[in-house]
Amino acid sequence: MSSSAENDPTVSVTERGGKDKHEDGGDKEQGGGGFIDKVKDFIHDIGEKIEEAVGFGKPTADVCGIHIPHISLHRADLVVDVLIKNPNPVPIPLVDIDYLIDSDGRKLVSGLIPDAGTIHAHGQETVKIPVSLVFDDIKSTYKDIQPGSIIPYLVRVVLLVDIPIIGRVKIPIQKDGEIPIPYKPDVDVEKIKFHHFSFEETTATLHLKLENKNDFDLGLNLLEYEMWLGDDSIASAELTQTAKIEKQGITRMQVPFSFRPKDFGSAVWDMIRGRGTGYTIKGKIDVDTPFGNMKLPISKEGGTTRLKKEDDDDDDDDN
Repeated sequence: MSSSAENDPTVSVTERGGKDKHEDGGDKEQGGGGFIDKVKDFIHDIGEKIEEAVGFGKPTADVCGIHIPHISLHRADLVVDVLIKNPNPVPIPLVDIDYLIDSDGRKLVSGLIPDAGTIHAHGQETVKIPVSLVFDDIKSTYKDIQPGSIIPYLVRVVLLVDIPIIGRVKIPIQKDGEIPIPYKPDVDVEKIKFHHFSFEETTATLHLKLENKNDFDLGLNLLEYEMWLGDDSIASAELTQTAKIEKQGITRMQVPFSFRPKDFGSAVWDMIRGRGTGYTIKGKIDVDTPFGNMKLPISKEGGTTRLKKEDDDDDDDDN
């Protein structure tokens, strides 16, 4: 009597004792994939054990300060201090420093510093990033940024470091602040008041008006000026006089000077006769601000002033 295996043609030989070639090849493929995965896992485990044993880790960083060593009517120089701490037992190369400064999403300046140095093993370094903001470029690019205003800014820094075992890692940090867009003060000679007159020497006082068109106070330390009546320079001085010029405010100053009328031309004589005469005044002021010391130019051309005697009524002295 024949067995069921002999009578059933669907039963293959491999069912009795072995596997066919196709199935065997499939298992080999599966076995090969499992072997590669096991190798990857082994390498990963070895890496973790080395990292745990040696103590490799990701450095930390923070913007610890932003300084403005120089600011003027035209530009501001900033220095961004970044403190980087390396917890690893080997030095860590600082591959790149990528930085961007924006104001409410408006890009002000950006840059890349390659090969920025090395952070010592188990140490820390303060990396200084110098940045310059050119106010003319900012005002021409963004018309809504007005001279005299204070704008917010955000410094974004991305550090690229190369850590053994771990590889290259990006460390993003940021810090915000405010920066002014300075505007030069207006200057006017309201009048010239003389106290003693002679052809050889006349003593007088300049009544100056300074108007601060900025959204921040100016602490006046020094005033340098030269004044012309027509084509004649009649006065120049450097005054260390302190005064506070409040934001969007006006301050008045009285500046004594002397001159020799006989040495000058018709413009001086027109003023002495009580006629209005054209003047030009140029100079600069040294001021303290919340953002640092500034030296701002002052100038007025084509102005008209008059000379008043000492006993004239000063109706406008308090204006």
